Amino acid sequence: MKFYIIAVLLLICSNTKGQNSEVLCIDNVNVIPMSKDTILQEHRVWVKDGKIISIEKASVPMKNEGFEIIDGSGQFLIPGLAEMHYHFRSDDIVSDFKLFIANGITTVRNMAQFSGQDHIDIRNRSKSGELIVPNYFTTGPYLTKSDLSTKLDVTELVGQHVETGFDFLKIADNLTDSIYMKLLQESQKFKLPVIGHAQRHLPLEYSLRMNSIEHIEEFVYLNDEMDGMPLMEKNVSGLQAVARQIKQSGIYLGTTLTVFEFINNCLNDQKFEEYKTDTLSLYVANEQRDNFLTEKNDYRKLRNKTFNGIKAPDLFKDQFSWMKKFVKILSDNGVNLISGSDTYGMVVVGFSLHRELELLQQAGISPYEVLLSSTVAPARYLNTISTEGTISIGKNANMVLLAKNPLDNINNTRTINGVIVRGKWFNKKQLNGMLEDVANAYK
Repeated sequence: MKFYIIAVLLLICSNTKGQNSEVLCIDNVNVIPMSKDTILQEHRVWVKDGKIISIEKASVPMKNEGFEIIDGSGQFLIPGLAEMHYHFRSDDIVSDFKLFIANGITTVRNMAQFSGQDHIDIRNRSKSGELIVPNYFTTGPYLTKSDLSTKLDVTELVGQHVETGFDFLKIADNLTDSIYMKLLQESQKFKLPVIGHAQRHLPLEYSLRMNSIEHIEEFVYLNDEMDGMPLMEKNVSGLQAVARQIKQSGIYLGTTLTVFEFINNCLNDQKFEEYKTDTLSLYVANEQRDNFLTEKNDYRKLRNKTFNGIKAPDLFKDQFSWMKKFVKILSDNGVNLISGSDTYGMVVVGFSLHRELELLQQAGISPYEVLLSSTVAPARYLNTISTEGTISIGKNANMVLLAKNPLDNINNTRTINGVIVRGKWFNKKQLNGMLEDVANAYK
């Protein structure tokens, strides 16, 4: 069957006399399909009309007529990555999307619509191809207990989310148990996923009824519902039991370690000063640089404070260490993790996802499992697994070509030589051009 597809493809290409720009071949590349833990060494991937139509060994004879060939020799092809916790803060969506593509990110979930924004419009422009990121998902405004004080408020707000067309409803506050239950039940009627922060004052099982909890940090503030002990004080055996409970619930967990690392660094004078000369600051909008790289930064105001007798820098450091230990336990127990960095300050759009993957690896999670959290797991969570998440025949051609093997070291997801978006090839020079565009826009 594969030979028949290629024969037809070659005939089409021959008849067009070298003018068929819709056919792309990535030749002699090492394919990391993510459908299982393997590498298809020295293979050839065929793309037509934005879809993967064939994957074969590079040793199969090929006739070079009428299609674009990308030499993948010695390189590694992975599915496009997913940033599952993005906030639009720059007021320049074109620049943000360039940063995503330059970093190999082809799926993005926005996590709140701020005042004056229209993420439905952004999603529509993404779907139409006007904006370069092919997969964009939306979340309504932050909802707090003041927004949801009565059951009528719940009914109205869920209705507004459904009518507007948001993909997710996000809660960012502790609700009364009756209001929380009403919100889950009302949202379920419309198949509207409820996501966000944990209900810190209720037993853990209540929070596990959501579709996803968006920060590992949330578990810092939770207690074991059986003995009331804070999770941070439990031993490894106790945390293993909690992880099994989370796994059995089927919930997904956003990781967002990077933003907590940024907060920690804001409390350290030396590291905060280093941010000001970091080349990544070139890709932060002027207003954001002023907000986050000066003493206006709210977290700078915490560095001399104490909480329950513990200095803020020490407290946050301990919490961050615990979060990395706990995320490893979660991974070991098969909990569904989805990669997200929570773009904020020097958690720079696009680049921050790679740091998120690195932190997960530093926590002790294998590179393959880390990569799953940014490919297969998001696709399954977003119900796009039939078209995204793996390099497989029939799926959308959203892929990343790397110079080095990410299964040896997840840091190698940074070694991007090219990105394929909707079947279109962007080489390294073009990707660098996107970065230059953004730097110029933010001067």
